Amino acid sequence: MPINALITQLNPKKLFLIDFIGAIVSAISLGIILPKLQAYIGMPLNVLYLLAIIPVFFFFYSFYAYLYANTNWKPYLRFIAIANFLYCCLTFCLLIFYKNEVTFLGVGYFILEIIIVILLAFVEYRRSVIA
Repeated sequence: MPINALITQLNPKKLFLIDFIGAIVSAISLGIILPKLQAYIGMPLNVLYLLAIIPVFFFFYSFYAYLYANTNWKPYLRFIAIANFLYCCLTFCLLIFYKNEVTFLGVGYFILEIIIVILLAFVEYRRSVIA
């Protein structure tokens, strides 16, 4: 089955819910867990906190869209897809900027997060443009 056919079968509400849960996980990881492990991650605390604030906004946005974007969900899904992609770009740029400080474990965490979020953003975007 082609990927577009698979993506078309995805319920937009479920995508908002997945994004909502992912945003919670990211915010907790970046704002609570990783700061306690900063010595093993290497990313400066202020950067971790900055990166944690962004998913908090995504959390509220996705929750709102999950509850209220019933018939006109495409622009909401497209927006969060683009926002997720831009968040990944920011994270990648910060990884490059702090490359001398971030540890191997830190690089692994951030690359894994980027891969997961980009995959989600791709699916969200494709779903928002497919009829």
